[in-house]
Amino acid sequence: MLQDSLTLYKLIVLYMLNRVSFPLTTAQISDFMLQRDYTTFMTLLQVIGELTDEGLISSRAVRNRTFLSITPEGRETLQFFQKRIGEPIRQEIDAYLQEHEISLRDEVSVQGDYYKTLTGEYESHLVAKDNGINLVELTLSVPTADLAAAICDNWQKKNQEIYQYLTEQLF
Repeated sequence: MLQDSLTLYKLIVLYMLNRVSFPLTTAQISDFMLQRDYTTFMTLLQVIGELTDEGLISSRAVRNRTFLSITPEGRETLQFFQKRIGEPIRQEIDAYLQEHEISLRDEVSVQGDYYKTLTGEYESHLVAKDNGINLVELTLSVPTADLAAAICDNWQKKNQEIYQYLTEQLF
């Protein structure tokens, strides 16, 4: 019984990732799964870990977020087993993704990360994307990790204003 549940959860994650044209974060998938009481957070982490280990999804950590994407092997697996996801669940996923597509896309389209350079300073690397295309990509050098982290946090909040300012000034 437990294995059947884990298989269903894996298929749900694969189905969600297959239905969007951008990566989803662990938190975004978790919000969907936990709001509907499909499973627990710990079980979902196990499912995501197993899918990653099996090469069915890829995972990329950026600061405190993990971005998940379906792999070609994951798509192939989903094609074979998609019917094991009941029609009501598929409809629920489709409705959720359609209703939240803009906010889900916006959340993963803005990325900020920082790292220490060889010179001992920190660089904040900031990106805003639209449909997989970089609209703006900035790297700022700053003296401390705290400042670099603050820049990344503020990028999440103010990226549209900054992009608008840059285009107004440069065009």
